[in-house]
Amino acid sequence: MRVSSDGHEIAALVDALPSCRFVLGLTGAPGAGKSTLAAALAAAYACPVVPMDGFHRSNAELAAMGLLEHKGAPDTFDAEAYAGVLRRLQCGGDVLAPSFEHGRPDPEPDTIHVPAEAELVVTEGNYLLLDEPRWHGARRECDAVWHLTIDDALRRDRLVARRLAAGQDPEEARAWVERVDQPNAVLVEAAADAADERLDLSGWSGVIISGD
Repeated sequence: MRVSSDGHEIAALVDALPSCRFVLGLTGAPGAGKSTLAAALAAAYACPVVPMDGFHRSNAELAAMGLLEHKGAPDTFDAEAYAGVLRRLQCGGDVLAPSFEHGRPDPEPDTIHVPAEAELVVTEGNYLLLDEPRWHGARRECDAVWHLTIDDALRRDRLVARRLAAGQDPEEARAWVERVDQPNAVLVEAAADAADERLDLSGWSGVIISGD
């Protein structure tokens, strides 16, 4: 589905969701717009967001594993801990989850509060649909997963800009995107057929306006 500038197609999908605790997963290649859509949903529906990025392994742990230069690849996340938090979300009650900011080395534990009364909860991450045993648990705890795509040149530009904002020089930033982000993008796109909805955000403005 190609999403219009005003995002009314997204509003229609959300309006069709049941009125109960519902964990909605957003996935897509790096730079596809997962965080942007999650933020727009949070603004439009006052729903909490639990990002997969909060489950990055620490830089010290990645260095010990020899994976620091591949941060962002599937095996640099604690997929089991992520699935555990999603499982607690499905059980109801107040839940605390970690957060992560690009430019900082490690996640911050227990900084996202999901209140018991929250119905829609959004989680976003690259690997929700990845067909690997360690990621199956996270997928099982999502009631639905939407796969996001965007114009590829725009997506790569976003990734380079993200690295520049984190302090890398342009050559380093472009090299990182090609060495780390692009192989991950191939993995993510290969799993897209397992999504409940596929949304092309190339023409979306970043806002959600209900058609009602």
